[in-house]
Amino acid sequence: MPTPIQNPTGYAIPRAIAYADIDGSMLQVSTAAPLPVAVTGSAAATPLTGTTATTSVVGPYQPAIGRAIMLLLTGTWTGTVKVVRSVDGGTTKQPLTINGNSWGQFTGNCCEAVWDESESAARFYLDITLASGSVTYRVAQ
Repeated sequence: MPTPIQNPTGYAIPRAIAYADIDGSMLQVSTAAPLPVAVTGSAAATPLTGTTATTSVVGPYQPAIGRAIMLLLTGTWTGTVKVVRSVDGGTTKQPLTINGNSWGQFTGNCCEAVWDESESAARFYLDITLASGSVTYRVAQ
């Protein structure tokens, strides 16, 4: 006895796995027609790496869409490293925020995800203000 499928309207045999195609048609899963697999994000971008002992802005880093951007900071240093974002080729750089609060701002070594990007025009920079020492950085995916 067929099992009714709601939205889209159709039928499938008992124990069959089915899903709706983009046009609403029922597609049955089998070895000949396995479940679709979506790739999450594109290939990783070339990392932005370096070491500095001076106050500077480094970048741009052009991220791949749909992948987490990781920041690694190491060294013996005092100061602040801020991740900033631009959508106009670096002319205007905005600090990252979440719910209106500062985000992606560091005063010590770290290794963590700082952002997931969905806009192809976005570029990222590190705004580094050092009081002493040197910091080694790596922005990658």
